[in-house]
Amino acid sequence: MTLFLRLAARLPLPLLHGLGCAVGWLVYLVSPRFRKYLSENLGQAGYRRFAERRAAVGETGKAVLELPAVWLRAHEAAASMVSEVRRWDLVEQAMAGGKGLILLTPHLGCWEVSAQYFSRHYPLTVLYSPPKVRSLEPLMREGRTRERLKSVPADMSGVRALYRALKRGEAIGMLPDQVPGVGEGQWADFFGRPAYTMTLAMRMAHAAQCPVLIAYAERLPHGRGFRIHVEPLPDPIAGETPVRLMNRALEALVRRSPSQYLWAYNRYKVPAGVDTAESKTA
Repeated sequence: MTLFLRLAARLPLPLLHGLGCAVGWLVYLVSPRFRKYLSENLGQAGYRRFAERRAAVGETGKAVLELPAVWLRAHEAAASMVSEVRRWDLVEQAMAGGKGLILLTPHLGCWEVSAQYFSRHYPLTVLYSPPKVRSLEPLMREGRTRERLKSVPADMSGVRALYRALKRGEAIGMLPDQVPGVGEGQWADFFGRPAYTMTLAMRMAHAAQCPVLIAYAERLPHGRGFRIHVEPLPDPIAGETPVRLMNRALEALVRRSPSQYLWAYNRYKVPAGVDTAESKTA
């Protein structure tokens, strides 16, 4: 596996994306679990046409096969796959404030390349969770540890490291749609269905009084690289909780590039020990 990924990292991005489409369909055909989550989550968001499902399958495969290039190429080479950034001025304004920045990058487009690009300009600390495929962990850590990119474990030591980075006026990154563990989330609506949603990002923003931006790296056609979009969170609606505000911002991003969201992820799972009764009032 390691040798294969290191060889794949040398392939041009258009070829990786072409192979990724094939891999996406192979997994779709052989994995009932993959088909179930992808179809149900697309339908929950209102995407029920076959053309929409077909596009999502191909983009999911691209997301997997592009990872070796992002993780294993030199930092500058990985970041250079980003051909355009929209509203980078928001990042510069936030960092100039001296209070740090919380950068939310959901499972949309190529979330890994966003961190590579950002850390070419500013120090960035991101939470790290071991992958289910343990053989991938050394490669993931290698890709997420660069000169100004630091990964920390998703536990209390990692949370303390995030707070220290904010105190230094640096940026931290999180996946806002990662399902948290018991006691680390709240139920909040996500595409019309309650989803157990992380509270850490918004709690840290309140405690540190620092800005929050949401961003994603749109995958461009024909392997032409990525376009990063950066936006502020929307203004809250009266009575809206911080986690629902965060989910609403994510929904708006997904609507722009729906095929590039990771629909096959079990976003609506219930972590062990979480009270489902509260989901009925979300």
